[in-house]
Amino acid sequence: MRTTQIRQQLHDYIDAAEDKKLKAIYTLLENEISDDYSLSAEQKEELDRRYADHQNGIGKTYTWDETVSIAKQALAERKK
Repeated sequence: MRTTQIRQQLHDYIDAAEDKKLKAIYTLLENEISDDYSLSAEQKEELDRRYADHQNGIGKTYTWDETVSIAKQALAERKK
C-alpha cells in the first residue's frame, strides 16, 4: 500500500472514529505530534555562536550550489 493511500485511510478513519478511539490514538502519538519543541541550552548557545560568527563575517557560509555539491559528495561516500 502506498503512503498516500495509508494517509487517506487514516484521515478517513479519524474523521469517523468514536471519541474513545480518537483519544487512544492521540495518546499513542502524543509525543510525536507535540508542538512544544524547545532547544537545549547547549543547542541555543551553539546557534547563537554561529549566528554571531556569521554577523561578524567569520562564519563559513556556502552558496546553494556548494551545498548541493557537498551533499552529493557525502552521499557518494556513504554508498562506498
